[in-house]
Amino acid sequence: MHITIHKRLYRIAIRELRNIATRPIYLFCMIIAPIFCYIFFTSLMANGLPTNMPAGVVDIDNTSTTRNIIRNLDAFQQTHIVAHYASFHEARKAVQRGEIYSFYYIPQGTTEEAITGRQPQVSFYTNYAYLIAGSLLYRDQRTMSELASGAIGLKTLQAKGATEKQAMAFLQPIVIDTHALNNPWLNYSVYLCNTLLPGILMLLIFLTTAYTLGTEVKENTAQALMHLADNSIGTALVGKLLPHTLIFFLVTVFYNVYLYGFLHYPCNSGILPMLLAGLLLVLSSQAVGIFFFGMFGTLRLALSAASLWGVISFSISGFTYPIMAMHPTLQALTVLFPLRHYFLIYVNLALNGYPLIYVWQPIVALLLFMLLPFFVLKKLRNEMLHYVYIP
Repeated sequence: MHITIHKRLYRIAIRELRNIATRPIYLFCMIIAPIFCYIFFTSLMANGLPTNMPAGVVDIDNTSTTRNIIRNLDAFQQTHIVAHYASFHEARKAVQRGEIYSFYYIPQGTTEEAITGRQPQVSFYTNYAYLIAGSLLYRDQRTMSELASGAIGLKTLQAKGATEKQAMAFLQPIVIDTHALNNPWLNYSVYLCNTLLPGILMLLIFLTTAYTLGTEVKENTAQALMHLADNSIGTALVGKLLPHTLIFFLVTVFYNVYLYGFLHYPCNSGILPMLLAGLLLVLSSQAVGIFFFGMFGTLRLALSAASLWGVISFSISGFTYPIMAMHPTLQALTVLFPLRHYFLIYVNLALNGYPLIYVWQPIVALLLFMLLPFFVLKKLRNEMLHYVYIP
C-alpha cells in the first residue's frame, strides 16, 4: 500500500506531539521558560531606567551653596543621597562595602574660590563594577557640577553689572538642543528586551532542536522514525520539527504582541514585518540546531555547541556593544549568528520604520541559515539509520 508523503508527515508530527505532551522538558523549554523570561525581564526593567540609586556626599566646605548643590543633586531621578560622610576614606569604604555606588566630594574652600573666580575643583567617584549604575550616577554628578558652575558664574557676572542675557551669552555661547531618535525616553528596556527576548528564544530553539534529534538516537528510536519517513531524512526532519516550529512561532507571536501591543514599545513598521522576522529567526535557529547535531552526531556535543553559540550571540550581535567598535575579525564573524541579522531587522523596521526592502540583506542571511541542514543530511541519515546508542 502506497502512503503519500503528506500522510507520512502527519504521522510523524502526531508522534512528535505525543513526545512533547508526555515529556515535561519540552513544555518547560518551549513555553514556560521563554514566557517566564519575557515577563521577568520586562518587569525587571519596567521603569526604563533604574532610579534612586544610593549615592553619598563628602561636603567638607559645608556652606549654603554646597548644601544647595547637594539638594539639587538629590533631586535627580537616578540619584538618591543616602549618607553624608566626614572624610574621603569613609566614603570610599562605603563604596567598597556596596552601600553606595558613588559619592560626591566637595573640598574645603570651594564656595570661596568659586566666588573669587579661582576655579575650585570638586570630585566624584563612581563604582564602575556596576556599569549602568556607575554611568548614570556619573552623568548626574557631572551635570550637577556644570550647572553649579554656571549658576555661580551667572551670579558673579551679574554682580559685576552684566544683564542675565549678557551673562548667559558668555557662559553658554552655543545652546545645544538634543533629541534622542526612536527612543526619546532613553528606555533601556526598549533597547534590550527587543533583542534579548528573541535571543533567549533562539537559544532555547538551538537546544530543543538538538535535544529532540539526539534523544531519538540515544533512546534507539531513530530507526522507527526513519521507517515512518520511508527512510527519507528530509521527511523525518520536516515531520518531526513541524510541531516545534508551530509552537515556537506562537511564542514569537506572544512576545511581539506583548512588547508592541501591551507594553507599547516603538514599532514604526507595524507588527506584521516583525512577525515575519520572528518566523525567519525560528526557522534559521532550528536549522542551526539540526546542523550542530548532524555535525557532531552525539547529543552531548551538540548541546554544548548549541549552548556556546547561543550565549556568544548575545555579545556579538551588536545590541549591547557596537559592532563597529569590535576587532575587524569579530566584525566579520558576526554574520555567523542569526541573532545579529534579527537585530538589524528590528532596528531598521521597528525603530527606524524603514520599508521592508531596506532589510533584504539580513532577511537573505536568515534564509541562508536554513540551508545548513543540507550540508549534514547524508551524515544525519546514517546516524539515524545505523547508529546504536550504548549507555
